[in-house]
Amino acid sequence: MGSGSPPCLNARVADISDLDVLSVFCAADGRHGNTLGVVREGRYHPDRADRQAIAAQLAYSETVFVDDPDRGVVDIYTPGLRLPFAGHPLVGVAWLLDLEVVNPPAGEVWVRQDGEFTWITARAEWVPPRTLQRYDTAAEVDALPAPPPGEGWLYAWAWEDEAAGRVRARAFPRRGDGITEDEATGAAALLLTARLGRALNITQGRGSQLITAPGPDGTIELGGRVRLLTAH
Repeated sequence: MGSGSPPCLNARVADISDLDVLSVFCAADGRHGNTLGVVREGRYHPDRADRQAIAAQLAYSETVFVDDPDRGVVDIYTPGLRLPFAGHPLVGVAWLLDLEVVNPPAGEVWVRQDGEFTWITARAEWVPPRTLQRYDTAAEVDALPAPPPGEGWLYAWAWEDEAAGRVRARAFPRRGDGITEDEATGAAALLLTARLGRALNITQGRGSQLITAPGPDGTIELGGRVRLLTAH
């Protein structure tokens, strides 16, 4: 999985003095969550190829570069590509920098803090297409190999308690960048919420928790807990 303890860094990445590592969408006890690298001073790494190389060497599901902390301008990378939008980097960086708004390439994302949860407001249409495949039981989702056979981004899900909106999910990028399974995927949670048209409480991966709530204007709120793993 693209989560857990931060992998060992090579000398080039270890020399980055402004790298914080977070765990986003943690469970109530602080465990699990998806690992995120945050480079606070993006101005020191202005070249996209350099940013992509850093993200590849960190090998987290995503790494975010902060270009303007006052306006929340950020740039998001997986180990293999740049993203216009992603859920767990935005929740994580908003929590870390105590932002009220975040500006990835996709558009303006409003933020609110609510006790232990950090929430962002986003649109499902910002998310690249991916397959949302429903299974009959949570046990079937748990039993899937990592990754399942096939091509393309797969979000496997099943109801744990449909009346309560509780979902069991796992995510498989299947894009050949070393991330076999994504521990907690905010973008896919937005897509599933838009498809079902209701608030969801999603348990993903080993036990990460994502909460969603549709808004009246086509937006969706996405919330979760964040924990600091390492700071520089």
